[in-house]
Amino acid sequence: MSFDRRWLEEAGSEDSHGRTLWALGEYTRSALSPSRKLWAAALFAEALPPTEHFTSPRAWAFTLLGLEGYCAAVAGAPETARLRELLAKRIETLLHQAGRPGWTWFEKGLSYDNARLPQALIVTGMALNKPSLVKAGLRTLRWLMKMQTAPQGHFRAVGSRNFGNHYTAADGFDQQPIEAAATISACLAAWRADGNGEWRSGAARAFAWFMGANDLGAPLVDAATGCCRDGLHPARVNENCGGESVVSYILGLAEMRQLARSKLKPLLPSPLGILKASGS
Repeated sequence: MSFDRRWLEEAGSEDSHGRTLWALGEYTRSALSPSRKLWAAALFAEALPPTEHFTSPRAWAFTLLGLEGYCAAVAGAPETARLRELLAKRIETLLHQAGRPGWTWFEKGLSYDNARLPQALIVTGMALNKPSLVKAGLRTLRWLMKMQTAPQGHFRAVGSRNFGNHYTAADGFDQQPIEAAATISACLAAWRADGNGEWRSGAARAFAWFMGANDLGAPLVDAATGCCRDGLHPARVNENCGGESVVSYILGLAEMRQLARSKLKPLLPSPLGILKASGS
């Protein structure tokens, strides 16, 4: 939709469809109202089949994240399980196709919402007891975290200027909140998978980016209003406070607060035992 509220596309994008499934899946798992839970589950089931023909890796990842919530609340149907394995295998296959020495990633370049790809493999591998998926997710996320760490040690989100570049180090600008939020989620998923403290530290660094531990030393969040600015340019903060930025900050804040207030421990399911036995 344009600024003057006109639809710009006849049909929505694959990514927006996948994000909608992600939201519906999470709501199916967490809704307190039984009737709303049933509504979300029914809408999820109706919207799921087209994803088999999607071509966007991020749409696959968003769908898998939605399936993680949906399948936790709804007894799995054979078709749901089949689609879950299919989409995860597609992402895993990308790693074999695009990866090369020094480049442990699913695509030839880094772009937006990068950490959702390894996160989707980790949570799906854990749920399906598929160690290869968990291993691929951990390996790619560890590589991504190196790419997103400045020499000084703070979090440096992959910048939008990097989009389209192939097999090159990530450009530091323009950095956007969506990358920090995705990194927080992925790191906490990784921590629950293998219990390594590096992941909790990585999540904390990504959240600190919002508060000023970044290349400019400038906070993006206004604590008084809850506003989150849209990102970092080379010499200034983008003063616009768009909806995506605010939601990204709130999601990151909610996850970090949940971690701080609970006594969460790594899940350490059977995939972990296999991973440790294999020396990874």
